[in-house]
Amino acid sequence: MTETTALEDRWAVFDRWGPYGLLVMGTLIAWATADALGMSTGERGVCGVLIVVAVALELWWARGVSARPGPSMASARHYALRWATGFALTWLNPLFAFYAVIGYFSVERLLPRRLRKAGLFATAVTMAGSQSGGLPPGDGLGWMLFGALLAANSVLVLLFGHFAGLEEARGRARLETIAELERTNTALQQALDENAALHAQLLVRAREAGVVDERRRLAAEIHDTLAQGLTGIIAQLQVVANTRDTDLARVHTGRALALARDSLGEARRSVHNLSPVALADGGLPDALKKTVTEWGERTGVQARFTVTGTTEPLHDEVAATLLRIVQEALSNAARHADATRVGVTLSYMGDEVTLDIRDDGRGFDPPAVPARTLPHSRLLPHPRLLPHPRLRSSGGTPTSGGTPSGGFGLDGMRARAERVAGTLTIESEPGGGTAVSARVPLVRHDR
Repeated sequence: MTETTALEDRWAVFDRWGPYGLLVMGTLIAWATADALGMSTGERGVCGVLIVVAVALELWWARGVSARPGPSMASARHYALRWATGFALTWLNPLFAFYAVIGYFSVERLLPRRLRKAGLFATAVTMAGSQSGGLPPGDGLGWMLFGALLAANSVLVLLFGHFAGLEEARGRARLETIAELERTNTALQQALDENAALHAQLLVRAREAGVVDERRRLAAEIHDTLAQGLTGIIAQLQVVANTRDTDLARVHTGRALALARDSLGEARRSVHNLSPVALADGGLPDALKKTVTEWGERTGVQARFTVTGTTEPLHDEVAATLLRIVQEALSNAARHADATRVGVTLSYMGDEVTLDIRDDGRGFDPPAVPARTLPHSRLLPHPRLLPHPRLRSSGGTPTSGGTPSGGFGLDGMRARAERVAGTLTIESEPGGGTAVSARVPLVRHDR
């Protein structure tokens, strides 16, 4: 846009002062060659009058040009009068063609498109007459020379006009492109502003979703650690309160103290990174083996733990998730299954880890289990916190029909698996036992 404006400014200067300069140049050269060309006194006088007319014509046009921008009928009349003056001067002295040539430069700014070819041809006639030695030609050879020069000038005019048209078209295309780019930039800026606003909204929503997810995660952690620990302590103390056997009371008091210590350790670890205490001193296989073994000892159920595949260190979050799923599944089995055997298998299978917990208990109908939202679910005791089966009547919570009651048990396990991009499936039928299978990506421990 700046280059186009500068070019237009230079042409405006030329349109304003160019005709005067060319007229002065043509007058000086014509006057210097007047004697050589045999101009009479009358012809010189007529030239003087025409020069005054040309100056007056330019002054008149310069005064009113601001009120008539662009090609119009008034500018076409000015072009015709200027051409006629230049043609007459060139007729009297061919060297006045220095002034007549202005017709080539002003045709686009003075003539409408439909009259431009006629204006260029008229100027070509004047220039051909000057180049052939003056008008009118003196003989047949002069006319032939005039015709040849007129043809040459016309061809040149057509070529230059064609090139000028192409340049004008390119100029218009550039202006349109620039305008389109400006519109595109404006639209892009608007889109960027809208995207910034949407991004801000997404950040707010993501932050809110993160808060909700963290609340759910903390609720599940509290359920699996502190709440179950407290439930176990209460169960042990109830046994102590209901027995007169000093030795039995001492055993359950010791268990209550151990559970309190474990719960305190879980609480402290939760403050740091919510990693299970069982994983603090070893990997997941050791933690699962210890959990399954202790659960079997406390419940009197035959429990077996197996590892298949090449053991690899897992990411803390993945290991904690699988451990919590086993604890929850064993808790459900102890409360509802009345199983005699439970098997837990941890399998390392290429790029994923599979965890299977199977029992030979009474089973249940999974679609019949009501789903509950995690914050309002019934708290199920930690498997390590359950009293021996023979002591359940002393303070345990009875089951109803041997079917899980929903809540953290099933929904919690599924939510944990999904949190680490895994899946959890439950297969069971009344009288046919229960199988819980969790599949999670094998994400290695951070180095």
